[in-house]
Amino acid sequence: MKLGKTWHQHHEDSLAFGQRLADSVACGMGSWRFIIIQTVIVVIWMAANVVGFIYHWDVYPYILLNLLFSTQAAYAAPIIMMAQNRQNDRDRVQANADYATNLEAKKEIEELLEKLNSIEIDKLDKILAILQNSEVKPKS
Repeated sequence: MKLGKTWHQHHEDSLAFGQRLADSVACGMGSWRFIIIQTVIVVIWMAANVVGFIYHWDVYPYILLNLLFSTQAAYAAPIIMMAQNRQNDRDRVQANADYATNLEAKKEIEELLEKLNSIEIDKLDKILAILQNSEVKPKS
């Protein structure tokens, strides 16, 4: 990994075009914008077929509309699953990066504790030496 790049940037750079496309499709299909647009299209579709005096291309029970939804679902499910698998990969990479960071932090903390302990021991040794020297010296 190059310096200056986070694990997430490194992961994004490694994605192929198809993976980026699947992620963006899954992101779009999992949004309120998509739900609202699709709802508007369905309402217009139904209204056009109910009100259409001259030509009804998909009369009730809207078999063509159901076919379109089935086709959409058949393609959407695997694309969303691909995006979820990549999200699992990203989560795993992030967890490994967090684990490595935690190990480094633990090592640094342990080194600091050792240094603090050695400083404390040195201070105690100096205090003992001062006390011993003051006891040995005769009073004048």
